[in-house]
Amino acid sequence: MSRKPMVRPGGRSARVQEAVHAAVRELLAEVGRERLTVPMVASRAGVTPSTVYRRWGDLQELLSDVAVEHLRPETEPDDHGALPADMTAWAEQFIDEMSSPAGRAYIRDALLGDPDGSNAGQCSTYAAEQIDVIIARAAERGETVPELETVIDAVVAPIMYRILFRPTELDAPYARRLVASVLGGRQSAASQRRQRLIG
Repeated sequence: MSRKPMVRPGGRSARVQEAVHAAVRELLAEVGRERLTVPMVASRAGVTPSTVYRRWGDLQELLSDVAVEHLRPETEPDDHGALPADMTAWAEQFIDEMSSPAGRAYIRDALLGDPDGSNAGQCSTYAAEQIDVIIARAAERGETVPELETVIDAVVAPIMYRILFRPTELDAPYARRLVASVLGGRQSAASQRRQRLIG
């Protein structure tokens, strides 16, 4: 099954956001975080500094917004034909991306420039949407599926806790154990073979 692109907003506002975000990413690579300033970003993006301040408030909130956008999934989860394989593949990829040095930096930026918690909520929504796709596919195939919030609590929450506070054991076997716990360990031989193939 082909992977569908996730829908993004359009219009002038989106074009400004895209230009500013691209400028931030380029300048971070060129000059580093310590030397980055709003006027530098505005100049590179072709907008006025007041535009950046009006929309984002300050540099930390801009960095937070860039981080949240980076954490947005580009496509729907792959379809491996069965719930255990689909959920395991997604959890392994989630751990790999979020626990990488770049992933940790984006998580840190997303939280630091998030005074009202909206960015953290958006990151949670991204994960929930991906899991919801997996659950819906499985339900259409006639499989017994867990509740979305159960998966969030049993799979996503432990991963994020370890990334933030106890950064050990963040690997594929850990992802498999979490998925097995939420699915009750009920995996067919075919599903196990699929997991070995994708692992």
